[in-house]
Amino acid sequence: MPDTLSAPAKINLALRIVGKRANGYHDIESLFVPVPGLADTLEISAAPIGSGCVVSNQPDGCPPEENLVFRAWRAYAEATGFAPDIAVRLEKRIPTGMGLGGGSSDAAAMLRWLEARAGGAALGPARLSTLAAGIGADVPFFLDGGSALAEGIGEKLTRVALDLSAFTLVLALPRAHVSTPWAYAAWDAHAAVEKPAQDGNERLTTQGTTNKRRVSLSPVVARNDFEVVVFPVHGDLRIVKERLYSLGAACAVMSGSGAGIAALFRDSLLAGEAADALRRDGVPVHVEALG
Repeated sequence: MPDTLSAPAKINLALRIVGKRANGYHDIESLFVPVPGLADTLEISAAPIGSGCVVSNQPDGCPPEENLVFRAWRAYAEATGFAPDIAVRLEKRIPTGMGLGGGSSDAAAMLRWLEARAGGAALGPARLSTLAAGIGADVPFFLDGGSALAEGIGEKLTRVALDLSAFTLVLALPRAHVSTPWAYAAWDAHAAVEKPAQDGNERLTTQGTTNKRRVSLSPVVARNDFEVVVFPVHGDLRIVKERLYSLGAACAVMSGSGAGIAALFRDSLLAGEAADALRRDGVPVHVEALG
């Protein structure tokens, strides 16, 4: 019987771009929240000797060697010498180009599976996280459960206690695709002309709270620096966000570099009505009780 792994999506309830490094990468501060009800599935089974890692049913247009599941297997094999021959059937439910981290979550699921079976070759949490960051900035987040404050390029994580049990998530998935490299380039051009606000009160931080591992929902959520450059080009995303507010959302914000728009509703019935309204508008929606 194959092993079946779940690879959940994530949303960013806040994303602030702090600056750009000399190597071209960007420092961020972001609040990552898992969405377990929206997940890809990996089915892993033994393959003939010498097969390596064969990934089937992968997204259209993605060469096998660029698939993050394969890259995770290869990176782990190179780091540890543990390279089981496996066949991976990838079932995608997390749409791409939505800022939901589907590929990174798939890679993390692969790494967790390998680490659990590597025996004495296992890397341990710290080295596994470092390896994961080399595959993708979001991959370390998916190695463990729960929400996290992400800093650096996204690899520096502080797990936080975030009680969202009073909210229902309405995740709008507009039929648009936003390229992350394009979004960062557009942000750089914007920042060169108009210096972003550096309001210390909006800095995403856990400082000043009774429990250093807690983070408040206010005032940092519902802010995403990418919106200022993405919305002028993808006006339909701005319309969806405004529509969610008009339908009763407590907050709404673009996730990652887009195009997904995450909204939190305090009333689950209102959330359901909002989801139905968006579907009538032709916008796919995922609804999930949080917490």
